[in-house]
Amino acid sequence: MRIRDAEVGDWPAVWAFAQPIIAAGETYPWPRDTSEAWTRAFWMDKEPPGATLVAQIGERIAGTAEIHPNHPGQGSHVANAGFMVDPEFRGRGVGRALGEAVIARAAADGFLAMQFNAVVETNAQAVRLWHSLGFTTLAIVPEGFRHPVHGLVGMHIMHRRLEP
Repeated sequence: MRIRDAEVGDWPAVWAFAQPIIAAGETYPWPRDTSEAWTRAFWMDKEPPGATLVAQIGERIAGTAEIHPNHPGQGSHVANAGFMVDPEFRGRGVGRALGEAVIARAAADGFLAMQFNAVVETNAQAVRLWHSLGFTTLAIVPEGFRHPVHGLVGMHIMHRRLEP
């Protein structure tokens, strides 16, 4: 597996798995009909210190992550990130590899911490992964996410300090 900066030509492969993940409405708080144009602009058009990474296995894009400041101005020293793994590659360590790469990249780019604002509690695999990578759950927002199967469920707010 190779983790690298995303290139413009990676987008069709990313959208092929991102669209069904968004449409499922189980892990992202975005509208389930979020357009390709909006998603592409949000995911791919990052200004430094933001970045978009992909995990490549062979010739295939197996997953992607994006990094951006959690807030502008006085909050811009804290990173935020989003992750998506192609379901065909789940269980192969793609999420962990992307998580480790994002942590390293955010620290190298000068971020002092990373915060996730919306890790859905029913996404137990993600919650376990972030805890194993040193994140702490600061709070769970009760009924903060409208899950299409489970109804109103909590959202973890997670945090980790970064080391330069």
